[in-house]
Amino acid sequence: MSISAKWLNKVKWDEHGLVPVIAQEAGSNDVLMFAWMNREALAKTVELGEAVYWSRSRKKLWHKGEESGHVQKVLEVRLDCDEDVVLLKVEQAGGIACHTGRHSCFFQKFEGSADKGDWQAIDPILKDPDSIYK
Repeated sequence: MSISAKWLNKVKWDEHGLVPVIAQEAGSNDVLMFAWMNREALAKTVELGEAVYWSRSRKKLWHKGEESGHVQKVLEVRLDCDEDVVLLKVEQAGGIACHTGRHSCFFQKFEGSADKGDWQAIDPILKDPDSIYK
């Protein structure tokens, strides 16, 4: 697949050539994670049917689950009304999307008031991250 495919031109890429991506679990509709894609990552995602992101810290493509086995099978790719955010509807292998060993990266919930509140981890660790990543 050519990364100059016409459908990629509809996406409004930021000044770094990236677009924000939300991964949502099909069925439960849980928001699993937020990441970034460049043109190549989005094209590869569509080509493979599995999520491929752009790692800003490592400056390279990142096939979700390449190390952990927690691959995201992509069932749908959606573009928001402003054409600047991508939503992936996925099946999450192993039920773990977060590198902390949790189902979702959004496991911290704000509890309390503005002056006395704090973030609380509300979702359990399903698998020790040390046993996932070597």
